[in-house]
Parts: sequence; structure tokens; C-alpha cells
Amino acid sequence: MARPLRIEYEGAVYHVTGRGNEQQAIYFTPADYQKFLEYIKTAQQRYGILLHAYVLMTNHYHLLIETPEANLSKAMHSILSGYTMYINKKKERSGHLFQGRFRSIVVEKDRYLVELSRYIHLNPVRAQMVKRPEDYPHSSYPCYIGKEKSDLLTTELVLSLYARDPKTAKQRYREFVESALGREIENPYNRVYGGMILGGESFIKDVLRRLKTKDLQREDISYRRELLGKADLEDIITHVALAYGLTVQEVQQGKNREARKVAIYLIKKHTAVTNREIGERFGGISPSAVSKVVERTEREIEQNRGLKNRLDKLIATTSHVKG
Repeated sequence: MARPLRIEYEGAVYHVTGRGNEQQAIYFTPADYQKFLEYIKTAQQRYGILLHAYVLMTNHYHLLIETPEANLSKAMHSILSGYTMYINKKKERSGHLFQGRFRSIVVEKDRYLVELSRYIHLNPVRAQMVKRPEDYPHSSYPCYIGKEKSDLLTTELVLSLYARDPKTAKQRYREFVESALGREIENPYNRVYGGMILGGESFIKDVLRRLKTKDLQREDISYRRELLGKADLEDIITHVALAYGLTVQEVQQGKNREARKVAIYLIKKHTAVTNREIGERFGGISPSAVSKVVERTEREIEQNRGLKNRLDKLIATTSHVKG
């Protein structure tokens, strides 16, 4: 089964979600909601995470979390395992409380973050649990509009995108959220790239540069073709041709043996193009021959510092995303 790729880096902001096993309830009493927040507080103290927004629904949760350190998985494991043990003991049950792994997308700190926070805060309204978001008791929204205070929450990042003055920012944010009442708004998840990134093109490029090639090559990851496919075969051959002072045709025909094997290696490592397709582009060589070229190049990279440096420069200038 395909698994979502997780990326962690310092200063990242994530929308984290998770559901109860078989979509069953995960909160049973008001005390349970409070206990879940207490585990978040413990994770803040232990891992330094920041909580920018939250909504806890009956059978799922939404969190906007920032990680000053690259430790989302550790923090979430602490929260979810602690809460599961609490519920299991309280309900005299055993086994999984949550359905699989938590889901996370990394979010750009701009309008994408603001729109996502609104979507989160309106979740109880869409579920017809309340008419207005401030009436829902298990949400960060009352803190955003000044009705409540919480030492668990950090509202400054989202509100600063509206105004420097806190009072003005709260009023503008409230107007922004309430402008969506009574009408359908686009689900921000519709614009998520590769199942894991929400932001503009430059942000997507920056996040993808942080991904490790070995992770992108794993065939069990979700959205692998989307994450890799944006590195275009034609772009790579063109970049190699320019780097070696050749034409595209000369690279494909093998006029320069190193340029040819570098192009094959980069296409294999940074796109979802198959060995057969690569072989057809490089003179009709067999898929097994493509594999051998890649294997030999990998061994040579380990022994030839000059080749490794040339490859590193090419990789740095060849984005995963076509701009």
C-alpha cells in the first residue's frame, strides 16, 4: 500500500489531521477534549512545537503546528500515543484508537495558511454542529477574535498577515472568516501538490529541494509520479547538453560518454520515466542496459569526486518543478 511521504525541516508549518479507527469517536466527554490539549501542551514543552490553530471534532482533529526543530513525527507520536493510552485505560479497551498514521501537509506562511486556518475554524459550521464558529467549544477560533485566551496557542503568525496592530488584525480575520458563512468555499486541499505541499510555485520548489533522492525513488510512496514527474526528461537532457557544451542530439547519441550516462542517471533518479522510455530516447538500448548504466554511474560517483561535483551542480540547477 502506498504511504504518504513525510518531510520535516526546521520552521515548517503543517496542517495535521487524523481520524478515529473505522471513523469512530475519539473524544467521548468534555474532559477528553481537554486531555488531548494537555498532551499537546506536554509536546510543546518537550519538543518546542507551536500550535497556531486547532479544531477537535468528535471523530477527528485538525491542527496547525509549526516545528522550530525538525521533529513533527516525534511530537505527534507523543501526543497520539499518550492520548490513546489515556482513552484505553479510561474505557477499559485495547488496540488502536486512530485510523493509521496521521496525515500532514506542509503549508506556506502566507495566504495559504490564512485560508487553511479559516477552513479549519469553519469545520463545525459545515458539520452543522453550530451556526457560528465561535460557538464551538473545542476550537481555537474564540482566541483569534479575542473572546478567549490560551497559553497553548500562538495566534501571532496568522494574524500578522492581516495587520501589525493586534486589535485590527483580529477584526479583519473575523471579517474574513465570517465572509464565508452561508456559502461554499474551496477546500484548500484541492490545491495541495504531491499530497504534501500547499503553497505557491516557489514554495513548492523549495520544499521539493529538501526531499532526498532516495525517498523520491521509493515506489511505495503516494503521489510518486506527481512528485517526480515534474522533472521533465527534456529539461534534464537540455541541462546536461548545456553543461557539457553539446546539442541534445549529441547527448542522446553518446558523442560524450560521460554526458550520456549522466543524463540517463539523472532521468532515472529524478523522473518517473521508465527504463524502456529512457532506452528508446537514447538510441534504442534495452531496459536492462539502462539499469546497468545507472548502476555503473552510481559506483563511479563514489570513486570520482570530479564527477560527483559535476552531478551536484546539475542537480542544483535542475528543479523538480517546471517553472
